[in-house]
Amino acid sequence: MSRDWYVDVLEAAVYGQYGDSVVLDLFGNWILLVTGSGPTADKPSVTMAPPDDPDRVSAELIFRVDDCRGLHRLLSERGAEFLTDSLDRGGEIRCFFRDPDGHLFEISELVDS
Repeated sequence: MSRDWYVDVLEAAVYGQYGDSVVLDLFGNWILLVTGSGPTADKPSVTMAPPDDPDRVSAELIFRVDDCRGLHRLLSERGAEFLTDSLDRGGEIRCFFRDPDGHLFEISELVDS
C-alpha cells in the first residue's frame, strides 16, 4: 500500500485510518489516500482510481522547500524515484517524482537570480 511509502519516504504521520483509506499529515497538510472506489451519493459521477498513465497528469502536488538538492538526495536515499536530477531553471530549482500509484510530486526551491 502507498501508505507505507508516504510514511517511510516522506515521513508523513498517520492521522487516522478507516478501512483501507488513511489520512496522513504531510508537511502540515492532510492527504487522504483512498483505495479505488466508484461513485457515491455526494460525487455521483466520480470514480476514484490511480492514474492509468503516469506520464499523463491532470494535477500535481508541489512543495516549496528550502533546499531542493538536499531533499532530492534524502528522498532518493529513502526510495523516491525522481524523473531527473534537480534542475536549475533560473530563479527556481525543482525536480519531480511519483508516489507508488503514479501521482506526480514536485519539490521546488526559489533562488535569487
